[in-house]
Amino acid sequence: MNKILILSLEILFGISAQAQYAYFGNRGIISFDKISYTRAQTREMIKKFEEAAPGQMGGRHFWGGDINNMPDSRTERMTMYFDENGSLLMPEVSDEENKDTARGQARAGGGRGNRGGSSMSMGAVSVHGGGAMMMRGARSRGGSSKVLYQNLKSNQAEVQVELDDKYILKDSLANITWRFTDEYRNIAGFECRRVNGATADSLYLVAFYTDQIPVSGGPALSHGLPGMILGLAIPEMHIQYWATKIDYHNEVLPNDWRDKKTKAMTLDDFANSVGRFFQRGNDSGSAKKSILEQIIY
Repeated sequence: MNKILILSLEILFGISAQAQYAYFGNRGIISFDKISYTRAQTREMIKKFEEAAPGQMGGRHFWGGDINNMPDSRTERMTMYFDENGSLLMPEVSDEENKDTARGQARAGGGRGNRGGSSMSMGAVSVHGGGAMMMRGARSRGGSSKVLYQNLKSNQAEVQVELDDKYILKDSLANITWRFTDEYRNIAGFECRRVNGATADSLYLVAFYTDQIPVSGGPALSHGLPGMILGLAIPEMHIQYWATKIDYHNEVLPNDWRDKKTKAMTLDDFANSVGRFFQRGNDSGSAKKSILEQIIY
């Protein structure tokens, strides 16, 4: 009888111990690979130029060589901080790249940064919290300099970008209509369910989310699912995001990422302002849509 009692207790405590490991964290850091299929993007761009101005773009040699010889894709490392209220996505830059930038700033202005000319780089953003690291916008030699913040409680988004000036673009989060499927995929150790989505302007999305991270967010301001999006594909833009690592911690989102010199405006106002430079004929709507998509994705 005692042996049976002891065995029962061991089984009970064993089940209890296993249950403790089923931790569904709502604060942490996700590392993403953003894959841009550059060859396909280039073909698409040339096609649109040739449709707008037939015979003036030089065909496949428009980019100074055979498109078939250019790299098929480019991968950027992204880091997304999340808590129960939202997420913050920014490019990750290695320690070596940070050193290169520091050396360049020292040469340009005694360590105070380059004050002349137009630069596509963004000032250093210091991020504190679990797994803290130094982030910086990618420089003009490639990569993204965008920082994307979404507040899931207030349904608001902010995007920090740099062109001739630095901007903070604010808007409400876009509505996405999701349709669930029975397809599943393991991403970074989490079982994720596939859903197909569409934005209000008919941009098609494919997402994989896990309910083991109970935050309704994801990369590129994606949201609206019962869990975190760890995989996102935008076929029309030839862009994909895939999570590679998830770390939990107890910190809230960093709040020191905004550059103090940014100009605040809405996404629509920015698109209307910049769109006139890209508009072809009377098709202002497509120019605006393209600009907004490039900013977000």
